[in-house]
Amino acid sequence: MAHTQNEGTTFGYYQSGILVAQIRFIDGEVWDQFIGWERGMAADVPFTLLTEEGSGYELPVLDLSKKLLEWNQLDWESQDVVFPPSGGHYQRHEPIDGMVGGGEKRAWIWAIRDAAQPIDLIICENEVIAFVLTGRGDSVVLAKTGFEDVTPLKLWQDPLLSKASYGVHRAGRHDVVMRDGIRLATEVWLPADLEAGQRVPTIFMRTPYGRMDAIFRRLPFVARGYALVMQDTRGREDSEGEWVPLVHERNDGDDSLTWIASQDWSDGNVGMLGGSYVGYVQWAAASSGNPHLKAIFSYVTVGTPYVDIPRKGGTILGGLSWIFMMAEKRRNVAALFRDDWSEVIKVRPIKEIPQKVLGKEIPFWTKWMEHPDGDEFWAMSDWKRHAELVKVPSLLVSGWYDDNGMGTSESWEVISRNLPEHSRMILGPWYHKANTTREIHHVPFGNNAIRYDLDVTQLRWFDRYLKGVENGVEQEPRVEYYMVGENQWKSSQTWPPAEATSTSLYLRSGGRANTSSGDGTLALSVPGDEPEDTYDFDPLDAAPYLLDLSENENSVPENYREVEMRKDVLVYTSEPLEEEVVIAGEISAVLYADSSARDTDWLVRLCDVDEEGNSIRLSDGIICARYRHSFEEPQLLVPGQVERYEIRMSKIANVFRKGHRIRVSVTSGAENFSFPNPNTGNDLATETETIVAHQRIYHNESYPSHIKLPVLKRG
Repeated sequence: MAHTQNEGTTFGYYQSGILVAQIRFIDGEVWDQFIGWERGMAADVPFTLLTEEGSGYELPVLDLSKKLLEWNQLDWESQDVVFPPSGGHYQRHEPIDGMVGGGEKRAWIWAIRDAAQPIDLIICENEVIAFVLTGRGDSVVLAKTGFEDVTPLKLWQDPLLSKASYGVHRAGRHDVVMRDGIRLATEVWLPADLEAGQRVPTIFMRTPYGRMDAIFRRLPFVARGYALVMQDTRGREDSEGEWVPLVHERNDGDDSLTWIASQDWSDGNVGMLGGSYVGYVQWAAASSGNPHLKAIFSYVTVGTPYVDIPRKGGTILGGLSWIFMMAEKRRNVAALFRDDWSEVIKVRPIKEIPQKVLGKEIPFWTKWMEHPDGDEFWAMSDWKRHAELVKVPSLLVSGWYDDNGMGTSESWEVISRNLPEHSRMILGPWYHKANTTREIHHVPFGNNAIRYDLDVTQLRWFDRYLKGVENGVEQEPRVEYYMVGENQWKSSQTWPPAEATSTSLYLRSGGRANTSSGDGTLALSVPGDEPEDTYDFDPLDAAPYLLDLSENENSVPENYREVEMRKDVLVYTSEPLEEEVVIAGEISAVLYADSSARDTDWLVRLCDVDEEGNSIRLSDGIICARYRHSFEEPQLLVPGQVERYEIRMSKIANVFRKGHRIRVSVTSGAENFSFPNPNTGNDLATETETIVAHQRIYHNESYPSHIKLPVLKRG
């Protein structure tokens, strides 16, 4: 039965489970009643006509209103896939049973496919009764009044969750003094109407992106009885001092935690939250051993300099879009978008790119370029030097295609060793913008790639470790991870899973992709006396790493089929699999190679090749040859001398299906991802000359180059 828009149909607008507005659809118009964060004021707030200029909602309610009449006249009940005339591709996803008007009803979540900002529909008896938008630790649900119980809002009905029983009081800006006298701009929100002497735990975020940025996503914590403290990191926005990324975050985090604990509204228990750089500051603060930090919820965290950014494997990463965006005290998102990135990344010397492209110096970039090796400057950014002090209950979230995924791997290694009973991790089929897409660069995942429970999980974690609520989080599986290819969530008590067996696949001769003999092969046995494979690496024509710099996502699962046809890429491929091979865990490679140059780079990539020959990137790793033994004490190559390289690669869980092939490729270029090594052995930041390097990969009994896969099941 089709439904039409009834005059006065009202939907509640919920931010992470809390009603903040009511939206009324009337004859194609949208009226809203913004309640805000003060409880019990709805009756006093009038409905007003919503206009394009006045709509500040994260959900595009005006656009949804235009489509609602059409959607409600479609037949959703008799099919599993719907393509509305106005556009979109929806698939029946999962049911939700609940009470509506005193009776039990079933609604269905309809997952939208191929959308940059997925807004799922919830259909009950052929009527759209809700819209759902998820993010990295927050969610929005727009639900028809009376139908809340058949939407993801049902998750918030857990009786052990902190209730939204407070209004929100903005206590204003405080300039918090650090140990060296620098003042950091810090904003405080408190639950309104606290009783005299009542103290509360704190959610604390330190950010270089602006302490007021998207603050509405964090205010639900305040309504649920937490103080919220947001701080501009040193040198950013309204904070004093010079911002040198990563360098000051350990001490500044320590001092700020102590300040929070000293406030008369604080009970001394602080939890830190956030992603990317805002994830890194949590681990830096934890490495101070500050006793007031009682919980961490870390999304897609940045890692230490030579494992993650900006010197992964000793290379200089080419993420100039982020560098340009952060060039001034306030973030400039517009700086991401250029149509000349291919020319920008070729400017030399690397150190002077900002001056030559932007006409100005970026001080922290200059400072980075003045420290070519792993000296004390870089050590100040390595919180793992103090790993023994990191003993904070921690929940980590990342994805297989997160360009800072190494940061999560590093953090997990530390916390799962120091505090295994209070550490958890969720790994999805996500890039850096975790939990926001079902498809990355035309590589599709299941409808379950988006989760509706991350912000609920977040609250449960803080309730347990900041408020002492016995909600059982420590009894749940320690690791949840998404198996690509099978498109199912799995659980484990360890990462990698205990049942994973480290299995070496050895590279066998013939790796040049475009020879008449075809690809090299992969084998479980150590090769015998086989000839080496060779290629020439020209830094001026380096193999590309497939990404869009303006997207600011640098680790996507692209199709490398064409790249693998280049003369400077060696390719090693298994026979079509007679049975599926399942892997889950950390990946690494051991490469035996020589070069005619004094320095060069090596990149190893793992791909899943389907029956049509599409070669989809799963994992890779890179190393600058001079740092093969140590990042602190570089050692240039002796041309022609065989060296052993251990290359850490990104983690993955993947099913290589029957008929697919496993592929490993080796090259020396990753243009777009990192600046090509000039091969001269001179300073990477100041060099302007290049030479072509003749590269040789070995695979014999003495030098068995191989990749190590964590195999769960092998045919």
